[in-house]
Amino acid sequence: DLTHLIVTEDMHERKKVMFMNSDAVVVLPGGAGSLDEFFEVLTWAQIGLHGKPIFLLDVDGYWQPLLALIDHIVAEGFAAPSLQGLFTTLPDVSALETALRDVPGWTTSDSAAG
Repeated sequence: DLTHLIVTEDMHERKKVMFMNSDAVVVLPGGAGSLDEFFEVLTWAQIGLHGKPIFLLDVDGYWQPLLALIDHIVAEGFAAPSLQGLFTTLPDVSALETALRDVPGWTTSDSAAG
């Protein structure tokens, strides 16, 4: 059930509101919008604007071409190797759930009930 609706003026404000209301960032397999959101929060982390965990959900190796591109960017000297440590790649939802349990402020229905 929808408990709260936030309407924004544009995509930039939408991303900012989503980010400000999150404890972590999870990037699901997707298209240009997912890439835009990933690179925006990755850049924010790179310049020290946040320390929230960023997770790439790499179902069936979906993000492997992106990871190869990031490796190439680092190898060519256009980004520091530390860029690769600003996000975590996870193979499935189970691994994501385990990782999210370690995020400060994160609760699950199990932990909220107990």
